[in-house]
Amino acid sequence: MRVLIVNPYASRVNEEQIAAVTAVLGDVEVRRTEHRGHGTELAREGRGAEALYVLSGDGVFNEVLNGIDAETPVGFLPGGAGNVLPRALGLPRDPVRAAESVVRGRKRRISVGRVNGRRFGFAAGIGLDAEAVRRVDERGRSKELGRAGNLAFAWDLLRVVAERRGRFEPTLEISGHGRAAFALVANADPYTYAGPVPLHVAPQARFELGLDLVAPRRVSPFSLPRLLGYVLLGRGQSRARDLVYVHDLDRIEIRCDRPLPLQADGEDLGDVESAVFEADRAGVEVLVPVL
Repeated sequence: MRVLIVNPYASRVNEEQIAAVTAVLGDVEVRRTEHRGHGTELAREGRGAEALYVLSGDGVFNEVLNGIDAETPVGFLPGGAGNVLPRALGLPRDPVRAAESVVRGRKRRISVGRVNGRRFGFAAGIGLDAEAVRRVDERGRSKELGRAGNLAFAWDLLRVVAERRGRFEPTLEISGHGRAAFALVANADPYTYAGPVPLHVAPQARFELGLDLVAPRRVSPFSLPRLLGYVLLGRGQSRARDLVYVHDLDRIEIRCDRPLPLQADGEDLGDVESAVFEADRAGVEVLVPVL
């Protein structure tokens, strides 16, 4: 048995595209999500399948990660606005071409992260980026375009920075590493994208390793250009004295001074006063293009 989980509400998914992807995949059982969290339920039902494919955006990709087991291979086909996970795994941005890649491709075992028990594929954070994710959600969704994509995320991130006048003081304590203004936890590089531009928050992060932590101790208007340069160029973070950068971790414990927003794979998980991030090493088998 092979299963295709489809989010019919994703911004780039329509009946014509579902038919085209299904034609490439061949003999698959199509199951459509109907409500929030349904992707997790369908992934649990699909455990043990020869292959499980997901046509969606990053939200349902995350749901599937929280329902899949370690042995069922899963292929992520881009159907949303951001599609960070399949892009980071090297898949084409066109869903039909991505389907062709996973059918002819190979299996790759990767690690995933967990935050307070919730799995994530590429990134999670407390504070700044989670606040931007929340603002993207506040834009709502349209039937035609779905949820706003990563360009909207980049814009809302800039708005948050502008409203704070580029200044972020320490608001949380990272066990063993001291205080910081906010925390970004990466399972891969890039951390995310701003349209076509990859953002290299943690350039040493790899899907096959543990988690990387990047946390500015404080941010001022004078440090912003340098921090932006790190993210765009993908170098300099590990040597910066005003940044916490720790590579290949199994566990990260954070306690906040006050409730702060938490996100995982671009999903708003509410406000938290503490968070535990853990690496689930080699936890998932994914389908990717042949090298």
